[in-house]
Amino acid sequence: MFTGCGTALVTPFGEDRSLDESTLRRLVRRQIDAGIDFLVPCGTTGENPTLDRDEHLRVVEITIEESSGRAPVLAGAGGYNTEEVIRLARDLEAMGADGILSVTPYYNRPTQEGLYQHFRAIAGSVKLPVIVYSVQGRTGVNVEPATLERLSAIDNITGVKEASGNIAQMASILARMPESFAVLSGDDAIALPLIALGGRGVISVVANQIPAEMTRLVRLCLENDFAAARRLQNQYLPLMEMNFIESNPIPVKAAMAMMGLLEPVWRLPMVPPGASTAARIEKVLDQLGLRSNRSAHAAD
Repeated sequence: MFTGCGTALVTPFGEDRSLDESTLRRLVRRQIDAGIDFLVPCGTTGENPTLDRDEHLRVVEITIEESSGRAPVLAGAGGYNTEEVIRLARDLEAMGADGILSVTPYYNRPTQEGLYQHFRAIAGSVKLPVIVYSVQGRTGVNVEPATLERLSAIDNITGVKEASGNIAQMASILARMPESFAVLSGDDAIALPLIALGGRGVISVVANQIPAEMTRLVRLCLENDFAAARRLQNQYLPLMEMNFIESNPIPVKAAMAMMGLLEPVWRLPMVPPGASTAARIEKVLDQLGLRSNRSAHAAD
């Protein structure tokens, strides 16, 4: 179900920082029209720590409504408090989500046994597929290959979003896992080599901006047409890299605002990009022909 390119959706806000539901609906339809393989609301890119519970559920509800069965919805449900994550996962299951993406607990830095028991408890609370999200750079803890191998024996733990940036670790995971276990890249720039090693796709930030192009790149990789995939990779690598010159989702939302897709609004502690970052974002978008006329005229 979660193979190919999935978009880690941004959460649009209005000028008063309230959830901008009409823009969210428009963004989801844009993804569907572009042929995206699946959608991932309420992850890190969606600023989920700043969403209250009702908003979190509402974002997922809107995504499910607008996707209307045309693309699976892998809803974010992760955090420090295992019991709270379980309650959220059950609500998302009842709402009709197709799967759960669950980030490792942050700040408390559990042991590998603690990680195993955490994800085991979440998976045991729902019937949905659970994708483990391993991102040591943000959470302070790595899900080691041996721990993932143990987790893969649990029927509904069906994959991992691997965002360690460590290709050797990714290769080790793929060598250990059953073929049915989906290893997904958590970094756009590493999707191509991960798929070459046997990975199943990517949960993508850049697909917020270029959903059709990133979906095409991933499908070319899955079809073993790496020559064509490399051409797309080289073309859009500056955009992939630009999205992380400041903390995600600062650059991606700034770029989308320049593309005329949403208002440039974040919730604290996320703030607008600095002037030099904004100039770099504009330059990359202009080089790729992605900046909207409205944005260009405003900048002039």
